[in-house]
Amino acid sequence: MAKLLPLSSVPAATTAACLVLVDLVGSTELAHRLPLPHYMSLMTEFVQVMILSFEARGGQILQHQGDAVLAYWDAPSTEHACLAALEAHDRTARLSLAGLLGVDLRLRAGVAAGEVLTGMVGGQRSAYGLPVNYARRLCDAAVPGQTLVCGNIAGMNLRGMIREARAPMALQGFGAACETFSLRQDSAVRMKVD
Repeated sequence: MAKLLPLSSVPAATTAACLVLVDLVGSTELAHRLPLPHYMSLMTEFVQVMILSFEARGGQILQHQGDAVLAYWDAPSTEHACLAALEAHDRTARLSLAGLLGVDLRLRAGVAAGEVLTGMVGGQRSAYGLPVNYARRLCDAAVPGQTLVCGNIAGMNLRGMIREARAPMALQGFGAACETFSLRQDSAVRMKVD
């Protein structure tokens, strides 16, 4: 029988953070349609591009599985997290292997901010707290090509980005009247995406 790790007697300190979750739309259909080696290569390219672009904006990858990537930024870098989420759409649409395979890729993104606890699990940094779950729920609620953010982010000064209020929506575990906003780039401001 495995032994449980002892709980720390020192209370853990929370930290303000911003979490971004991106999820590829229609990956199950692609898995049915493409030969498995092609599908794996496409998912590998997608995940690698997301990891590199999030890290280039100062994010830390917490986990990736299949067609989803979760990244973490400290709260002062929320603007960078939001830019990374918006850039992820264009980067996904321009994946070279997708073009060779003749498939159009789109994703949805969720961004949430708040207090989390972080620590190492299995040699990898992990975060725990409502923003992690909230980012997942926002991502699930987004339509393809959309980035949804929570109310905490909507109130921040995000240069070059426009927040559009949506009707309150029901998000599992968060109630029936969650305040959400669609985030997009201000067309008057051009983001550089490499």
